[in-house]
Amino acid sequence: MTREHDLVLHGATGFVGVLTARHLRDHGGDARIALSGRSRDKLEALRAKLAVDWPVLVTDAASATGVEALAESTTAVATTVGPYAKYGHPLVNACARAGTHYADLTGEIPFVRDSAAENHKLALDSGARIVHATGFDSVPSDLGVWLLHEQATADGQGTLGETVLLVKSLKGGVSGGTIDSLRTILDAVKADRSLGKVMADPYALSPDRAAEPENDGRDVMTPTRDPLLGQWVAPFVMASYNTRIVRRSNALLGHAYGPGFRYREVMSVGTSPLAPVLAGGVTAGLGLLTAGMALPGTRQLLDRVLPKPGEGPSEKTRETGHFSCEVHTVTSTGARYVATVAAQGDPGYAATAVMFGESGLSLAVDPLTSGGGVLTPAVAMGAALVERLRARGFELSVRREG
Repeated sequence: MTREHDLVLHGATGFVGVLTARHLRDHGGDARIALSGRSRDKLEALRAKLAVDWPVLVTDAASATGVEALAESTTAVATTVGPYAKYGHPLVNACARAGTHYADLTGEIPFVRDSAAENHKLALDSGARIVHATGFDSVPSDLGVWLLHEQATADGQGTLGETVLLVKSLKGGVSGGTIDSLRTILDAVKADRSLGKVMADPYALSPDRAAEPENDGRDVMTPTRDPLLGQWVAPFVMASYNTRIVRRSNALLGHAYGPGFRYREVMSVGTSPLAPVLAGGVTAGLGLLTAGMALPGTRQLLDRVLPKPGEGPSEKTRETGHFSCEVHTVTSTGARYVATVAAQGDPGYAATAVMFGESGLSLAVDPLTSGGGVLTPAVAMGAALVERLRARGFELSVRREG
């Protein structure tokens, strides 16, 4: 069925929304794009600044009729409006019912779990590809592991075994929206203690939990000397979410990564004699931040200094940022592979705007072969998204070692 728009960017006037709109202006090609949000004045001001003639759609994320009309007007929606647990459910449900593809930037485990429970069957029937985590959460992780699987399969080297993502370098700012999402998650866990168990389950987002292994403790946030990497590493702040997205991809693909597939994410602290100390310091810092956000007194103090929703790093910080990740694996035949996913630009902003924008365009116009459902970037878009990101200067490569 022909729709009025190919892609609607919802939340277009927010911090990441503006960056994404600029990317779509420069790289959207012939796609029919529209801007959506609550304020017509802000939308029209953004449109004028971008010097485009895109339609503007005034849409309240909390209005069921509003998001239904939005979903029915377009082939795909890309939304920045979070925290998604507060504002995201009506739009996801509307897209699942309307057969409209959907992308977001959520890093919220409870939201994705609830979205899958409520919408997977609806989206499967309607053909809607509902794709969460299409920014730095969790495109590098998801595509990196998928590339390893594709290469090992092509080489006849069996399935993936021990697999670990190593964050080699990372430079960027902190998002007010990300901080607000953390607040939302902590408040939800405080209100419903059962969510703590969900958050601790490595396979919380699997569509078939009974088919998964028991909790093997791989997500414990402690400094360690990693056995596969042979070096001291620290916990990666996004690991608790990214690992669950990757494991959902594996399950949605019929556990194609293999029966021995086990996945974790860590951060490099170098190879100097001080590496164990640095790993301990990073771990302590993450623990203190989480504890501080959970306690009323310290949270109020942190709220005064941390970015507010809609705030983000300076243009200089965004331009000079970068990230580089390596995903290491040993296959069932003993072959070792390393995938590299890297890009210039602040991971959470400049690079995320590219990943998010290209995901929206891929869902809107690419001839994808995946079916409907609550999916992941690798399952929904796979090779199409890889090629799009390579065309925008990202490195996504695989090499065999040994």
